[in-house]
Amino acid sequence: MNSMISTSERILDVAQSLIVAGGYNGFSYADIADAIGIRKASIHHHFPTKAELVSALIDRYRQQTELGLRSLQEQSAGPVDQLQSYVSFWQTCIQDASPSFCVCAMLAGEMPMLPDEVASRVRGHFHHLAGWLASVLRAGAEQRAVRLDRPPEDEAQMLMASVHGAMLSARAFNDPALFAAIVEPQIARLLVAGR
Repeated sequence: MNSMISTSERILDVAQSLIVAGGYNGFSYADIADAIGIRKASIHHHFPTKAELVSALIDRYRQQTELGLRSLQEQSAGPVDQLQSYVSFWQTCIQDASPSFCVCAMLAGEMPMLPDEVASRVRGHFHHLAGWLASVLRAGAEQRAVRLDRPPEDEAQMLMASVHGAMLSARAFNDPALFAAIVEPQIARLLVAGR
């Protein structure tokens, strides 16, 4: 491990990979301690409870996501490019079996069992993402590059559900190509012909 990475960051990194692999209830502090080579007491020092650990992880994940989306907007030519870059990011993660699988998508499947502080953060992530997608779709419609059959907020929810559902389906069937098969028709439906 890189000694420049703090212990708390290493704990969060391992917790994220364990959540992506098995969900909230699929890991313990002992699993993290074994992976990093520290005592469980050290983890409790940084994160007294599992709910605090996962809340800190989601806060970090949301921050990274928000920076990524901002960067995507700055580097993309327009709304259509932004949508395609967003989908391409996840498609690459699925194809590469990358650990970048959406941790909030994994946790969303466990919402009824999550502590309130964790569940509210997962909801916050999806609210922010839906808001970003709606703003991109709205801008695309204003530029006549995107065709919306419903209000941008509704279309954003549908696209977000397609992307996250496609992630889970590709994983469930162990078929990375399934992601594109599900999402590409959704994107094509939104694009104005000739764009």
